[in-house]
Amino acid sequence: MPDLVRITDVSPRDGLQNEPGVIATSDKVRLIELLCAANVDEIEVTSFVSPKWVPQLVDAPDVIAGAAAFKPASSRAGTSAIAFSALVPNEKGMDGVTLANSGRSPRVIDKVSVFTAASETFARRNTNASIAESIERFAPVIRRSHEQGLRVRGYVSTIIACPFEGPIAPDAVLSVVDRLLDAGVDEIDLGDTIGAATPETIGVLLRRTIAAGRVSLSPEAFTLHLHDTRGLAGACAAEALRLGVRSFDSAIAGLGGCPYASTPTSRAPGNIDTSLLISVIERAGLRTRVNAEALRDAAAFASRVVGEARASATPRNHA
Repeated sequence: MPDLVRITDVSPRDGLQNEPGVIATSDKVRLIELLCAANVDEIEVTSFVSPKWVPQLVDAPDVIAGAAAFKPASSRAGTSAIAFSALVPNEKGMDGVTLANSGRSPRVIDKVSVFTAASETFARRNTNASIAESIERFAPVIRRSHEQGLRVRGYVSTIIACPFEGPIAPDAVLSVVDRLLDAGVDEIDLGDTIGAATPETIGVLLRRTIAAGRVSLSPEAFTLHLHDTRGLAGACAAEALRLGVRSFDSAIAGLGGCPYASTPTSRAPGNIDTSLLISVIERAGLRTRVNAEALRDAAAFASRVVGEARASATPRNHA
C-alpha cells in the first residue's frame, strides 16, 4: 500500500463559493499561486456555474486567465505539474472550460468535476434535478472532457446524512457510484457535505465500498471529501487512512462550510483544514508532497482575505 497521500485543496472553489463578501479576483489568483508554492497535488480553482446561483464565482474566466500565467512554474522536477480542476454542472459550463483551455499550452484546466448526491431531496435542492437527471446531464460533459484529454471526477454529496432526509444508507451511495462509473467518470469523490460523519460511519461506508469491488482506492480513482462541522474530520481521515484511502480533499484554513449545515446565527465550520489533514497523515506514518512553510503562508493569506471580506459584508449598527 503506498505511503504517499494525494492532497486536493478545494479552497478557491468550495472554500470561497459561499462567502458573503466580495473577494477580489486578484486575491483568488494569489491564493492559487500560494497553493502552488505549497506543492499540493491538485487545486480546484473555480466553478463554471451560473452567477445567479453562485455569484462569488462569476469571475471564473478571469481567475483561470490569471492562474494560467504562473501554472508552468508549478511543475515539479521529474513529475507532472500540479493539476488544476474546475467544477462543471452542465454543457454550458463545459463550454467555459473549453474556452479557458483554448490556445493555451500547457492547458490550464486538467480535470473537470461533475456533482450529484446520494439523496434525492438534496440533489433536487442543489441541482434542480433528480439524481438520474443530473447524471444524464453529465453525459456530454464526460464525452467532451475525454475528447479533450481531461479527466473527470464525479462528486457524490451527502454520503453519510442529508439535512432533509436524515441518515443515508451505504447502498444508496454505492448505487450512485455505480451510475457515475457507468457514465464514464474516472474518479469518485465521496463528500460528507454537512459534516455528519464519525469514524464509525465512515468506516462502515468505506468497508462496504471496498467489498463492492467496483472502486479502486488508488489515489487516481478515489477521493474522500470531509467537512469539520462537528470537529470529527481529523478522526474520520485517520480511519480512512487506516482502511487504505490515499487521496483527500481539504481547504486551507478550513474554508468553506455548507449552508445546509449552518444555522441562522452560526456559520458551520468548513472543509477539513489542509494543515490538520497533513498532521493526521503524518501521525499515521504516511507522507505528502506539501511544503509546510509555504502552506502556512497560504493559510495566513486566505484567513486575512476572507476575514476582510466577511467584515465588509457584515451590517454595521449606527447610533
